[in-house]
Amino acid sequence: MALTVKLQVFEGPLDLLLHLIEKNKVDIYDIPIVEITEQYLQYIRQMETEDMNVMSEFLLMAATLLDIKCRMLLPAEVNEDGEEEDPRAELVQKLLEYKMYKYMSLELKDRQTDARKNLFKIMTLPQEVQEYKTPIDYEQLIGESTLQQLHELFKTMMKRQADKIDPIRSTFSQVEKDEVDMEQKMAYVEGFIHSRRKLAFIDLLEQQKNKMEIIVTFLIVLELMKMGKIQIHQEDTYSEITIVSNEVRAAG
Repeated sequence: MALTVKLQVFEGPLDLLLHLIEKNKVDIYDIPIVEITEQYLQYIRQMETEDMNVMSEFLLMAATLLDIKCRMLLPAEVNEDGEEEDPRAELVQKLLEYKMYKYMSLELKDRQTDARKNLFKIMTLPQEVQEYKTPIDYEQLIGESTLQQLHELFKTMMKRQADKIDPIRSTFSQVEKDEVDMEQKMAYVEGFIHSRRKLAFIDLLEQQKNKMEIIVTFLIVLELMKMGKIQIHQEDTYSEITIVSNEVRAAG
């Protein structure tokens, strides 16, 4: 029975071989070389082309098939491990590689087709949406320390400040307004931490003069944690809270 095919359907001899194997529904690892060779040669006889480069590729494969066919008629060769060598093994490997690349090219072609359906749109979000900032996760910000621990430390510092008050002078009716420059205090705290690289949180708080400075220092420490400039560590619940400058970590 004549095999009716068109040359343009196949991109090369491997493409034709793969087509014949799939058409005959045979196992690619156990190719019936006689049957496939006969069908392949039928196709070669029907080829009509003036392009010798194309023709030579198909003829080369035909010669390879005939060589495999002849070798299969001879006693099987044995390799160094004492195993019989299959004359079709190299051809099977080439077909498997070609099949893989062919399916990959089809997948890429489908993705290219799908990509053409994608359209670009300039961002037109409302101003309030663009300016939205993700809420701060204070639990992640504080890390291993808990708010209860920070609160206990804060109360301890407040008590120390109260103990420093002169019981006699505190009775004087003089009211003073506590004013703290946030930018100046931020620069001071950041420089204080960076100059010491690693210090106890309580050492920083003891440098403050009054209640307002302690509160501002707490806020500044939280802000520096948020900015990623420092880290706070505590080995266990009642151990000392330590501040570490991240600039030193990056340098190390």
